[in-house]
Amino acid sequence: MTDASLYAASPERSAEPEFRDYIALLKPRVMSLVVFTALVGLLVAPNPVHPMIAFTAILFIALGGGASGALNMWYDADIDAVMKRTRKRPIPAGRIARGEALALGLALSGIAVVMLGLAANLVAAGLLAFTIFFYVVIYTMWLKRWTPQNIVIGGAAGAFPPMIGWAVATGGVSLESVLMFGLIFVWTPPHFWSLALFMKSDYGDAGVPMLPVTHGRDATRRHILAYTLLLVPVSLALLATPIAGPAYLIAALVLNTRFVIGAVRIWRRDDAACTADDHRVEKRFFRLSLWYLFLHFGALLMDAALAQTGWGMF
Repeated sequence: MTDASLYAASPERSAEPEFRDYIALLKPRVMSLVVFTALVGLLVAPNPVHPMIAFTAILFIALGGGASGALNMWYDADIDAVMKRTRKRPIPAGRIARGEALALGLALSGIAVVMLGLAANLVAAGLLAFTIFFYVVIYTMWLKRWTPQNIVIGGAAGAFPPMIGWAVATGGVSLESVLMFGLIFVWTPPHFWSLALFMKSDYGDAGVPMLPVTHGRDATRRHILAYTLLLVPVSLALLATPIAGPAYLIAALVLNTRFVIGAVRIWRRDDAACTADDHRVEKRFFRLSLWYLFLHFGALLMDAALAQTGWGMF
């Protein structure tokens, strides 16, 4: 009997949940990225937003992101129980029942979308609703278990938040918001594939067709390099818009240089050099990828502040 079947035969809940279990169900780490990129999209937009409306909008965008996390954990509870990285999550650990997670996720989704529409506009609310649908139905229920390109297409779900923030401020979509979307969309594959390189056995045990499982580590390294090289022009394209200035220029040049160097180092690796305990190159690249995205969006925020003081160059 497999770990997954053992889980399926176990009780839905074996312990009383604590408040932190419900917080964990909302995937706070993922939510923090959603909140930050949505906030940047809102603040760099050309139209000022009343602070109370901005706060309310970001609150409900965060709630929508948390709802997506809860629905993802509801559907993925079987494979979460198998993977070492996820088996301590509230559902596989027996602290929250799957039905509770489903009810919470659906309720929060409805509240987030409706309230964002009332607080901001229907375009922002529609984008949030589509983001939740895309992450839960298109990625979690379909792509994740069906194709090794799951994270390529599914990465769109994590790329929508700055577009939603921009729509809160402007009521629409523009080149700037599309390029912010593109930055996250193209960044996502090398970010997750570097994680998958040193978590390959986890995905294999769970039957998730991540690229290292289906095509091997060498193919994954080539894909990481290819997407990293594609990411460079996408990143630099934002310099052609009014929202990117000197801070973004410096950040983009430094970060892209380091990211390409890291991808080349991964590309040069081979399985003979990667023992079970030696994934330092991949882990460094994964950590760098987190800083890559955070600092790009942080630079956009800094340029918006510089523009307000008249120090912007562009």
